[in-house]
Amino acid sequence: MTAKKPVTKKKVTAKKPVTKSKLTAKEKKKKEIDDIFYYRMQERVDELKWLYMELYHNDSMFAELCDSIRRFYDERDPYLRDMDRVREQDPEWYKTNEMLGMMLYIENFGGTMKGVEEKLDYIEKSNVNYVHLMPFLDTVEGRSDGGYAVADFRKVRPDLGTMDDLEHLTAACHKKNINVCMDFVMNHTSEDHEWAKRARAGEGEYMSRYFFFDNYNIPEQFERTVPQVFPTTAPGNFTWLPDCQHYVMTTFYPYQWDLNYANPRVFNEMMYNFLFLANKGIDIIRIDAVPYIWKELGTQCRNLRRVHTIVRMMRMISEIVCPSVLLLGEVVMEPEKVVPYFGTVDKPECHMLYNVTTMATTWHTVATREVDLLKRQLDVVSRLPKEYLFLNYLRCHDDIGWGLDYSTLASQGKEEAAHKAYLNAYFQGFAGDSNSRGELYNNDPVTKDARFCGTTASMCGIEKAGYENNPEAMERAIRFDLTLHAYMFMQSGIPVLYSGDEIGQVNDYSYKDDPHKVLDSRYLHRGPFRWDLAENIDDPETVEGKIYQGLSKLEIKRKTEKVFMSDADMWTIETYDPSVLCIGRYYEGDKAIGVFNFSEFDKTAWINVEDGYYEDMFTGEILDARSVNVPAYGFCWLKKR
Repeated sequence: MTAKKPVTKKKVTAKKPVTKSKLTAKEKKKKEIDDIFYYRMQERVDELKWLYMELYHNDSMFAELCDSIRRFYDERDPYLRDMDRVREQDPEWYKTNEMLGMMLYIENFGGTMKGVEEKLDYIEKSNVNYVHLMPFLDTVEGRSDGGYAVADFRKVRPDLGTMDDLEHLTAACHKKNINVCMDFVMNHTSEDHEWAKRARAGEGEYMSRYFFFDNYNIPEQFERTVPQVFPTTAPGNFTWLPDCQHYVMTTFYPYQWDLNYANPRVFNEMMYNFLFLANKGIDIIRIDAVPYIWKELGTQCRNLRRVHTIVRMMRMISEIVCPSVLLLGEVVMEPEKVVPYFGTVDKPECHMLYNVTTMATTWHTVATREVDLLKRQLDVVSRLPKEYLFLNYLRCHDDIGWGLDYSTLASQGKEEAAHKAYLNAYFQGFAGDSNSRGELYNNDPVTKDARFCGTTASMCGIEKAGYENNPEAMERAIRFDLTLHAYMFMQSGIPVLYSGDEIGQVNDYSYKDDPHKVLDSRYLHRGPFRWDLAENIDDPETVEGKIYQGLSKLEIKRKTEKVFMSDADMWTIETYDPSVLCIGRYYEGDKAIGVFNFSEFDKTAWINVEDGYYEDMFTGEILDARSVNVPAYGFCWLKKR
């Protein structure tokens, strides 16, 4: 009999969890992508759900939204996801002195998207790294409002190209470090949109996506409080549809039907359109007419509380799927009143907003040769938190509306209606020893109110000087054109050029020969880009060369001097001359001042500074900043030694 071997307990070890080291490269990448989405979603989902449910009280629609957010995240191109991660690490990547924008129409600039891609070298040479492609989504000629009546949010206008062309263009831009901006028209659709067609056919689900009424009772109540956007060309806020015997809300034009964002289906579907376009490589999405998107009886249907709920949700959805994408809000109000559209530090909304009132006040200053109102406007902006980023511009695709500070002007003896009449007369060339040329837009024969159209060059006198073949006047006009751009670059924020301004392109009156454009004078400054004139940009003896090279010097200096950082301190300085503006900037020990003469006379600016001598940024000349000679319509940039 043999002894039994002692029973030894088998050592039991815990099974190691699967870690990244055990995963294949493909599995690792998938896990990394999943983790990023998980953390982004977890960080925002509670607030997103709270806002959504407070607005819509609809669990199933919120669940659908979340599922779709994940789908669009998964569909995002890997190179765009990589860009998202880089920019997440530097969320203020766009707040530098290197950013310079240009807005252009594809058909005017390159003919098609492929044509624009072929012209990217020119954009790059022009120091531009942010290009705003004006509306290019499908619309119907004759009912397009310049592209802002969208018939299909997922289709490019056939004459401009395809969605594949758009992706190819944005990828080509990114290789040159050029950001791409587009318009997202979310307040309304074209009457030719599929939803509108089905609503017009009587389908209740689609009628509920708009504001349909079978009698005038409720529309009449809206009309009591809602202002008219275009009282002359499109009076009223509703349009009668005789074929379906209903009224539909049309804040802008009869063929643009307002969307009903009280319907969660509208919000969801428009967010899917937003993400679809972001996934085509768009970096900056301009939210068109954002103050109008929520409607309530008894209000002006402008800037309502729910607008901010919607924009806040858009921001969070963007931060989950495509955090490198910026939201640019089109809010046409004074800077201190647009501030709510930035949101708060903890709950941000738009990344950037337009500085509309300062633009209009600039042209008021041109017409009056009085800088007081402009100084007040700039001081308001300079007092706002540095986190708020404005886009500054002289001209754009739209008209100039005279939304000025009329309470201040009244204290100076300027009555609103009379002053608007003077401004419009001046810029048409009829008053105030004006050299400007242009036309009125939406001229109301009853109120006598009107807006103004024209290019920067024409408003500065380049068109008039060329027509009269007056070399002396041309030199003065070119100098003023560059002065206004130098002043714009001195403001806080990102400067944006309007395509054609870099070569001094003047008004194009050929729109009058086009039956689809003749009634809209905004096409005066929406003419084709003059590539024949652009051939002169390297010739300093030509108008185009003088403006292009002058702007290039300004742009390069702005990029190389840290005092032009967007979060630099900015303030205005007394000059003791009503027509001379002085702006100071300070950043990390660097100080600069810009002096701008808005009059036709040479001036000496007695600047109220205590630190003496400065260096001219372009000539290197040492100047006593307390008394600076500035030529008529001229400027100087000075840097503290």
